Amino acid sequence: MSNADKPSESVAPEGASPDVMPVRPVRNAPAAREPHPRGGGSLALALLLALIALGVAGYVGWRQWQQEQGNAADSQNVTNLQQRVAALETTLSGVSGERTSLNQRLNDAAAVNRSLREELLGQAERTRNLEDAVAKLAEKSLSGHDAMLLDETESLLRMAGERYTLFHDGQGAAAAYALADQALAAVNDGAFSGVRQSISAERDALARSQPASQANALQQLTALRGMLATLPLKPLDNPGTTQAPDTWARISHALAGVVSVQRDNGAPLAVADARFARELAELDLAQAQIALMAYDGPAYAAALQRVDAALATQFDGSAPDVQQARATIKQLAIALPANAPVQLGVALSELRNLRTVHALKPDTAPATASSTAKPAAGVRP
Repeated sequence: MSNADKPSESVAPEGASPDVMPVRPVRNAPAAREPHPRGGGSLALALLLALIALGVAGYVGWRQWQQEQGNAADSQNVTNLQQRVAALETTLSGVSGERTSLNQRLNDAAAVNRSLREELLGQAERTRNLEDAVAKLAEKSLSGHDAMLLDETESLLRMAGERYTLFHDGQGAAAAYALADQALAAVNDGAFSGVRQSISAERDALARSQPASQANALQQLTALRGMLATLPLKPLDNPGTTQAPDTWARISHALAGVVSVQRDNGAPLAVADARFARELAELDLAQAQIALMAYDGPAYAAALQRVDAALATQFDGSAPDVQQARATIKQLAIALPANAPVQLGVALSELRNLRTVHALKPDTAPATASSTAKPAAGVRP
C-alpha cells in the first residue's frame, strides 16, 4: 500500500493520554485506526524524565568538578603568590640593608668631601696670599727699573718738544720720539700702551712735516757755494772799454794825476768789489742752508732772494753758468713746504698723568684688598 492510501493520523504529543485527543476519521478510509496502548506514553515520559535527571546530574557533577579544579588552581596560585611575597619580603629586607649601608657610605663621603672642601679653600687662601707676596716682591724688584725707563721716556719726549720748538728740527724730534717709544716698550706695565700710541701718532706727524728733498737741496746749495768763485762778474771796471771821452772823463783824467783813491790792502778796485760780492753771495747761501736745516721758511726764502739779486746785479747775466745758477735758485725756493707746525706734548701729558695715578695706587690697593679679603668659613690654617 502506498502512502496516499494510508489514513492520516494525528500525532499526539509525547506524554499525553491517547483518549484525550479525538481522532477524526479520514474519508474513504477502509478501516478505523486502532488506539495505542496507554502504557507506552508513561514509559516515554519516564524515560524523558530519567534522561533529564541524568543530564542535570551530569551537569551538576561537571560543575562541581570544574569548581574543584578552579579551587585547586586558586590554591596553587595562592601558594605561588605567598611564595613570591615571601621572596619579595626577603629581597626588600636585603635592599633595605643595602640602602642603609649605602646611606652610611654617602654620609661618610659627604663628610670627606666637606673636609676636602675646607682643605681646598685653605689651600686657595694660602695660594692667594702667596701670589700677593710674590706680586709685592716683583713690584719692589721692578719698580726701580720701570721708574728709570719712565724717567728716560719723559726726558726724551721733553727734549724732542724743546728741539722742535727752538730749532724746528723735526728730524731730530722724530728720532727722540723713536727712542722714547723703545724705552716705554720695555716697561712691564700694560697701562702705558695708550701713551705709545700717542707717541707713534706724533712721530708720524713729524715725519710728514719734513720736506722730501731736503738733502738734495742742501747738496745743491753746497754746489752753488763752490761755483761762486768761478762765476764771471759784470765788466764794469774793464780797462779795454772803448768809449768816447766826454768832458767829465777829461776832467777826471786831468785830476787823476793829482788825487788817487786806492784800497788799504793795495788791491785794485775791480778785484776788491768782485771778492766782496762773492763773499756776500756765499754768506747768503750759507744762511739759506742754515734756514733749510732749521725749517725756517721765511729766512730761507729771504736768503735765496738776496743771492738771486746778487747774481742779477753783480754777475754777468749773459754767462751760461750764471743763468744756470739763477735757475737752480728758483728751483730751490720751493724746497721747503709751507706746512703748519706740529703740535707736540700730548704724549708727554698722558705719561705724566699715568705716572701720577700709578703713584697713588700702592697706597690704596693694599688697604682695599685687606678690607675686602675675608677667610672662608671652616678654613683651617
